[in-house]
Amino acid sequence: MGKRLGILLGLFLLCSGSAFAQETPDAKKDETEVDPKAVLDAAQKAMGNLTSIQYSGTGHIYSFGQAWTPGAPWPSTNLTSYTRTIDYSSKSAQEDLVHSEPNPMVKGGGRPFAGDDKQANFVSGDSAWDMPGGKTIPQPGVAAERQLQIWLTPHGFLKAAMENNPTATKGVRGTEITFKSGKYTLSGTIDAHNFVTKTDAWVPTPVLGDTLIETLYSDYKDFNGVQFPTMIAQKEGGQMVLDLTVTSVKANPGLSLSVPEAVKTATPPAIKVTSQKLGDGIWFVAGGSHNSMVVEFPTYITVIEAPLSEARSLAVIAEAKKLVPNKPIKYLINTHSHFDHSGGVRTYVAEGATIITQSINVPFYQRAWATPRSLNPDNMSKGAKKPTFIPVKDKHELSDGSRTLAIYHEEGSMHNAGMLIVYFPKEKILEEADDFTPDLPELAAPGGIRPPVFMANLLKQIETLKLDVKTIAPMHGIVVPFSDLQKAASNGSGAANGKG
Repeated sequence: MGKRLGILLGLFLLCSGSAFAQETPDAKKDETEVDPKAVLDAAQKAMGNLTSIQYSGTGHIYSFGQAWTPGAPWPSTNLTSYTRTIDYSSKSAQEDLVHSEPNPMVKGGGRPFAGDDKQANFVSGDSAWDMPGGKTIPQPGVAAERQLQIWLTPHGFLKAAMENNPTATKGVRGTEITFKSGKYTLSGTIDAHNFVTKTDAWVPTPVLGDTLIETLYSDYKDFNGVQFPTMIAQKEGGQMVLDLTVTSVKANPGLSLSVPEAVKTATPPAIKVTSQKLGDGIWFVAGGSHNSMVVEFPTYITVIEAPLSEARSLAVIAEAKKLVPNKPIKYLINTHSHFDHSGGVRTYVAEGATIITQSINVPFYQRAWATPRSLNPDNMSKGAKKPTFIPVKDKHELSDGSRTLAIYHEEGSMHNAGMLIVYFPKEKILEEADDFTPDLPELAAPGGIRPPVFMANLLKQIETLKLDVKTIAPMHGIVVPFSDLQKAASNGSGAANGKG
């Protein structure tokens, strides 16, 4: 979620019945071309020509890709305090926010935490970093997206348009301005009052492909000579990621950010893969924030979990082939549809694997994967392989030779309605995702305390299914004895992973 708070933060009707309503990037409308400079000059005169701005308010933020059911709204948290300061000339922004969960029993992913969560996020040129609790954390992979968010604001949009050879077409809803800034194409609508009422940009995401970020601005108010919207609503993938009621605006407050040395030299971390043998033909594949498992059968390989991205999945696939040479990857077991756990599933389709997932996910994947991938083509979009699925309702078993594993739907999960767990009866190993996250020795799992209800439900499933578990193999954190889960559930000390 941190990457989306910089700030966040067509597809079709999905299986929940809600829609990610996205227009195609090249959709044509019945419009008339007009002079873009005249339109932009009029808008800047009406709204105010600023060098910097600061606005504050309250509202909600939403956890992108963490819906309880596929296609449902992203889970929300209360935004109790929000201030954003932008300096346009230095391409810098500072975002300070405090948010809290509206209900600790809310269904869906995101980051459980106790009390208020304070965040401070920064971008300056090509550098980005966060400072939770005053500690500097470089974020080398998100500077471009945070820069994009600057130009999606009303005054930022006007400035970026003026510098990037825009086109302008007049339609029934106003004048649409379109231009390209860096790798992004931006468009926005200016109404009859010369106010920016909407800005759009398309970004690539692993699950949804070409994904629309749409920001709506309404209820403009005069703040000491500056016109600014008092209502801001931003959607990504058709679902809300931010709603903000603006209560104060300051014109030209200035913002001077000094990029910390650790941020200047930071680079995106290399993908690291480590393997731990848990039994004959069973490996726990870690090395990052998310884990997978590789399981050898007599004639093929099964992989459990394809998190994050194609790059991570390609590294795990390479490790699987190293551990088990000369056997194809026949199956990929996907525990649930949250985007951090499903971002690499398409990579296994391109590899020729059949996807085993809970039945609720199949229509969602089929529709989401049918969308364009023009901004960041992946292996599946480049090849001819079509996805094949084995939908799991309650239980599915893989058995070949001496190897058996059982895949169960975890009934009653508060984290995701389609959660699967995998049990190895011979080795008495249970794979689980997000219910229990033991800390890494060298890196505590970020976030707060995993709600005891998550662990309690997992224990209930183990008891109901009469599973004899000795070892927990989590998709976040480290392999631990089953007794660690029992202890954590009894005192509510299960550490929570930040993405969920």
